Amino acid sequence: MATLTIRNLEDALKSRLRLRAAARNRSMEEEARQILRAALLEPRSPTLDLGSRIHARFAAMGDIQLPIEARQPVRPPPALDEPPAAQPRKPPSRARRR
Repeated sequence: MATLTIRNLEDALKSRLRLRAAARNRSMEEEARQILRAALLEPRSPTLDLGSRIHARFAAMGDIQLPIEARQPVRPPPALDEPPAAQPRKPPSRARRR
C-alpha cells in the first residue's frame, strides 16, 4: 500500500474532516481514504469536443439549412514555360526638392 502526505491543509478543512470522521466512527485517515475512493470511483462523464458542445448549445433552436452558393469557375493556372508579358512602366515621379 502507498502512503500519501498532504501538506498545507487549512485548519478549518482539517477540523471539518475530523468532525466528519468522528460522526462516522472512523479515523481521519480512514475518512480521507473513503472520500478519495468515492471521488475517484464515480463514473466519469465523457468530455465532449468543442464541436459537440456548440451543437448541444444551439440544438434547441432547430435545424437551419442555408443555401449553398454556386461556385465560380477557377481561372486557368499561368503558363510557367512562357516569358512574362511586358508591362508598361510608369515614368518616375518628379518631386520638387527644396
